[in-house]
Amino acid sequence: MRGSGLALKLVSMFHVALYARIWLAQIRYSTVREMMFKSNFILWVIVDLTWFGLQLSFVRFLYLQVDVIAGWGKWEMVLLVTTNMVVQQVFQMLLMINLTKLPELIRTGKLDFFLAQPASAQFLVSTRNFEPGSVVNTLAALVVCAIAIAHLQKPVSLAGVAMYPLLVGFGVLIHYSLLTILMSLAFWMTRANGFINAYYNVFQIARLPREAFSGLTRFAFTWAVPLLLIANVPARTLLYGLNASDLLAMGLVTAVLVALSTLVFQAGLRRYGSASS
Repeated sequence: MRGSGLALKLVSMFHVALYARIWLAQIRYSTVREMMFKSNFILWVIVDLTWFGLQLSFVRFLYLQVDVIAGWGKWEMVLLVTTNMVVQQVFQMLLMINLTKLPELIRTGKLDFFLAQPASAQFLVSTRNFEPGSVVNTLAALVVCAIAIAHLQKPVSLAGVAMYPLLVGFGVLIHYSLLTILMSLAFWMTRANGFINAYYNVFQIARLPREAFSGLTRFAFTWAVPLLLIANVPARTLLYGLNASDLLAMGLVTAVLVALSTLVFQAGLRRYGSASS
């Protein structure tokens, strides 16, 4: 029994190492390719940073009129908006850029290429491209996050700082799972590109305070479509330290959504009929 358990652990470690090497190779290839078009790279960095600046300007304008919104002060709100920007940019950097192309892969039959590879089709489809411009935007957001914390003039939870990257990772996985489910509808629908614009609009809810919602709306955006966990839980953990119920809720929701998105994608693959056949 001990021998078989050790063998399983070694096989698991081998697979993790293999997929890590594949992902790093795809990141290197994408970065080199993007750097061949430096003007496009610079343009998208400027566009994203401008959008981020507009969000911060809107927060500043709001707090010219009031001191507190839904229990959040000015710099606490900046921290919330900035945390959402960090999650969004990491998601865009690693995964979103790929998921939005899934309907086209299905429609044209190019998904066959990924199915023929000796690796998980979902992994390859999700990670084949990398957005280097988002690295710059993520660093800029982290700088603003540090500035917001400095302006709060109160001690930040060290445990919260330690948990922050993990909670950001959970937020990325929630985004990934929701968008995977939406894009996988292309296996059953001829046109699913409209869901991309819908998701762009809906996921802006993640930068709003959870306390601004109540009743059914708050329940829906906390548990059914858990956008209110994505930035609220990491930001609150930085501000107030670890909260067992928040951490448990976010971990549970992330695990359930990742499992559900995988099931939906795999069901879509079973139904997939190649356009090239």
